[in-house]
Amino acid sequence: MTNIRKKHPLLKIVNDSFIDLPTPSNISSWWNFGSLLGICLVIQILTGLFLAMHYTSDTTTAFSSVTHICRDVNYGWLIRYMHANGASMFFICLFLH
Repeated sequence: MTNIRKKHPLLKIVNDSFIDLPTPSNISSWWNFGSLLGICLVIQILTGLFLAMHYTSDTTTAFSSVTHICRDVNYGWLIRYMHANGASMFFICLFLH
C-alpha cells in the first residue's frame, strides 16, 4: 500500500514543503535558536507596548512613571523585568543562531 501523502496532489505539496524538506547537512540544532529569536522579538514588542502605555518621557516625571509601573500597575514589575531581560536573551539567541 502506497503512502497517501506522497500520491495525493495536495498532500504531496505539504509533504515536499514540510515533512520531507530537503535541507543541507550543515544545518544543526543551533539553527533552532531562530525560532527563539522570533519569540523573543514578539515578547519585546508586546512588553514594550504595555510599558509605553504607562511611561512618561518628561524629565521631571520619568522616574515617577517607572515607579508607578512597578508599584501600581498589575504585574508591571514582571512586564518591566521581562522587557529588560528579554533584550539580553534576544542577543544571546542571536549570537547562538
